[in-house]
Amino acid sequence: MGIVKALEMDGLDCRMLFKQLGLDYDALEDPDARFPQDSMTRLWQRAVELSGNPAIALNMGKVVRPASFHVVGYALMSSRTLVEGFQRLVRYQRIIAESADLSFRQMEGGYGLVLTVHGDHLPPTRQSAEASLACALAMCNWLTGRTLHPMKVLFQGAEPVDLAPYQQAFPAPLVFGAPYDALIFERSDMEAPLPTANEAMAQLHDRFAGEYLARFSESRVTHQTRQVLCRLLPRGEPKRDVVAQTLHLSQRTLQRRLQEEGTSFQSLLDDTRRELAEQYLAQPALTLLEIAYLLGFADPSNFFRAFRRWFDTTPGEYRARSNGQAGQ
Repeated sequence: MGIVKALEMDGLDCRMLFKQLGLDYDALEDPDARFPQDSMTRLWQRAVELSGNPAIALNMGKVVRPASFHVVGYALMSSRTLVEGFQRLVRYQRIIAESADLSFRQMEGGYGLVLTVHGDHLPPTRQSAEASLACALAMCNWLTGRTLHPMKVLFQGAEPVDLAPYQQAFPAPLVFGAPYDALIFERSDMEAPLPTANEAMAQLHDRFAGEYLARFSESRVTHQTRQVLCRLLPRGEPKRDVVAQTLHLSQRTLQRRLQEEGTSFQSLLDDTRRELAEQYLAQPALTLLEIAYLLGFADPSNFFRAFRRWFDTTPGEYRARSNGQAGQ
């Protein structure tokens, strides 16, 4: 996966990094695997801490290829123009990432590719958006066989101290503190014929991508279940029948769909509680008792037992150790 190559360019050990964050490194080999946006947020945050490079996400533009996006990349490659390619990208982007919205439209005398990244509980880092913009521009360069110069590039993030990596990645006027993240392109660049265009292949890839998206959209119950669990946990331990009802599924169907995606209701509940426990412990204002109830434990001793099973330590020791590391 591109993100591994991007992080390794700054000397990071990705296998170790994934292990520290509780992420499945081997899932990178599975084109159907997805990481929640909060996991990606924690990954980027840790990568910036370890590398000391806030612009590390821009490395993504140096490693991306159409194959990085599987069938979507090939659909782009066979498009007649970048306009057609980006229209396909918007149509199929959920195959690449569920936590981002893309729109492509005419604007300001050209065309704009506008990106919105959604966090689950944590606000997404600027690195997620910057990686996506760098990938999109690199794809344009790869598909056209030349270096495109956008009319401008918009970033929601504040202007960084070191502009050089941004100027290198985006040969265009840069606007920081913008209302959204976007690449604004010249009309002529977007409407020029692509050397890789192939109408017959485009139709074939459209069919593959459409079938994949339909299967993917139907099956991603894990993500929806996790969101419902997060919403219900502060009211007590969520029951499977209540979650199934919220998702308009029968209990049997919910369990079967989760099983098809390699998990179960109980595993998902346990994983969600573990992830939330880490986030809550990082907030000093929350007491351990409050955290136990926020995680849906009626009896705090059950929270302490579960926490020791997850992290082989107590919540208090974990918090003290985390605070000590943060202060170094």
